[in-house]
Amino acid sequence: MKYLFLLITTITFAQQTKKVDFISMHAYLNPNATEKSVGGKVVYDFVVKSKIDTIKIDAVKMEFSEVKINGNSVDFRNSGKSLNLFKGYKKGKNKLEFTYSAKPKQTMYFVDNQIWTQGQGKYTSHWLPSFDDVNEKVIFNLSVCYHEDYTVLSNGILVKDMLLETCKSWYYEMQKPMSSYLVMLAIGKFTKQTEVTKSGTPLEFYLKEEDKDKFATTYKHSTAIFDFFEHEIGVKYPWEVYRQVPVMDFLYAGMENTTSTIFAQDFVVDEIGFNDRTYVNVNAHELAHQWFGDMVTAQSSKHHWLQEGFATYYALLAEKELFGEDHFNYELYQTAETLQRVSKSDTIPLLNEKASSLTFYQKGAWALHYLRENIGAENFRKAVKSYLGKYGFQNVNTDNFLAEVKKVSKFDTAKFKKIWLEKSGFEIQEALIILKKNKSISDYLTLSEHYEKPLSEKKSQFEAILKSDVFYPLKEEVIYQLQEVPFEEKKALLQLALQTENLKVRQAIATTLKQIPLEFKEEYKLLLNDASYITKEIVLKSLWSQFPDERFDLLDKTKQWIGFNDKNLRITWLSLALATKDYKNEEKVTYYDELLKYSTSKFEANTRQYAIVNLLFLNKMDQNVLPNLVNGLVHHKWQFTKFSREKIRELMKQEVFKKYFQELLPKLPDNEKVQLERLF
Repeated sequence: MKYLFLLITTITFAQQTKKVDFISMHAYLNPNATEKSVGGKVVYDFVVKSKIDTIKIDAVKMEFSEVKINGNSVDFRNSGKSLNLFKGYKKGKNKLEFTYSAKPKQTMYFVDNQIWTQGQGKYTSHWLPSFDDVNEKVIFNLSVCYHEDYTVLSNGILVKDMLLETCKSWYYEMQKPMSSYLVMLAIGKFTKQTEVTKSGTPLEFYLKEEDKDKFATTYKHSTAIFDFFEHEIGVKYPWEVYRQVPVMDFLYAGMENTTSTIFAQDFVVDEIGFNDRTYVNVNAHELAHQWFGDMVTAQSSKHHWLQEGFATYYALLAEKELFGEDHFNYELYQTAETLQRVSKSDTIPLLNEKASSLTFYQKGAWALHYLRENIGAENFRKAVKSYLGKYGFQNVNTDNFLAEVKKVSKFDTAKFKKIWLEKSGFEIQEALIILKKNKSISDYLTLSEHYEKPLSEKKSQFEAILKSDVFYPLKEEVIYQLQEVPFEEKKALLQLALQTENLKVRQAIATTLKQIPLEFKEEYKLLLNDASYITKEIVLKSLWSQFPDERFDLLDKTKQWIGFNDKNLRITWLSLALATKDYKNEEKVTYYDELLKYSTSKFEANTRQYAIVNLLFLNKMDQNVLPNLVNGLVHHKWQFTKFSREKIRELMKQEVFKKYFQELLPKLPDNEKVQLERLF
């Protein structure tokens, strides 16, 4: 997963797992989108290994009935956080059955005709009675009853689906155990494509029906990544199937639920969008987790890098396989630069449950790269293969992994642990020694040192770089170093850069050229044709701003643009059209209504936020948009909630807005009213 959530292990459950082993679960569930609820019957098979007074199953704000153990009704206590059992079980095998219902406030989300879950961090126990302790691994089997015109996805193999009197039932079955936070549901109107890997594993790819023409671009390289991992890791994919599905307003980039990754709709792209924003890295990261996290799971948050560091590093190795050594090393360089920049403030070491996401993911990946460089790629593979083979479907700690490294080399793992895992900061000098082995990175670092030199001393070098076939970041660096140079002095170099036809280099021109000279206008306008939604937006805004006499023509030429899923180009166009005096006055009400529509709850948070920003920029007194801003306070996506809260606080500094929000209060739903009242 792309962001850190701590895997808290309580003392109570650590003790319970020593005395009780939950083997398997069969759940028969009935999600209800109208009531935003879920419930059904759950059956657990478990083994009591030694005497225990109370057995607990995590269950947040749930109702229980028909609780039976070994066929007999038993007393229980519902603490509001767990289902507590005191009697009816015996040493050896037992069967627990119960019916439950819940209205989850988090972890299960009902969004735009979809239902999806996100267990890590907020725990599956909010929608399914299960275990917050990652050390309790269970074989989960889910049967879900829902409307027949939808698709229901869960973990494992779809054993059967059938029409019943009131719904359609999908039955999913797992073969191996996993931690509860990896249980998932995704329900929506999806269409599906499948591929088969070299080893015969079926890959299932899902998209919304209206996105069916984006399979090739969204899932590009998926099969190649899978085949590469099986070869590189040396351990066959540990499950029977692998599926991926994007959902609306997902909280993060992706989540590695066992056999079934959920990821953000933002990564569903067409051919142009793929040039700016690809799913490749997230795709590889979440797939790597199927081994590192799902198959072997860290015992506690302290060892979280064993999941995120490994997934981040193997995603980079996959990108190296796809895009080459230069790309791989440049990604590592950018990471090293970030880690070094924040090292004075981000001081918690890697082997610590309170470490930052950046540390767990990026420093974790760098620690593995340092290790691999020092013991050799082949020894690294042997250690990883042995580690996975020995601890498959179990919980692990850092010493377990380092012990396997010790077996294949004389490398000082104790020193490595002390410096890279237990020490704060980032070993930038060690990183640079490794990075400079790559010629492109070495040349890039040398070039970056010339930033302060006058153009006269480096112009011939810049010309040579732009005319060559060197790795594109060197050409980008040339453009960035030209940013403050007078146009006449750099004109020829910019023209050379345009001729490279590299989208990233051309985008650097669009980004850095703040003032467009008249003599360069026609060449700059050609950037409107680039296959990049980011470049198109930058250039559209710049041309509109700097050449007011040509706005009508510019808007006419770009009126069909939509852009990414967040409609970045369409929202930009509508905003510019509304701001252009006398442009299609008869259509402006329609344009405004469309822009206002994008700020409503019918659209994803990213779209809403961009629309709100533009509406308030066009008219800071626009009261029509304010109810939609207040609605953002109760959105499940914290990033949008934060934006809405901060924007309302900013507006409330003006008495006119404070009065408006006060007048709005009585008209709001209770949940919005509570959140708005907190801001007064």
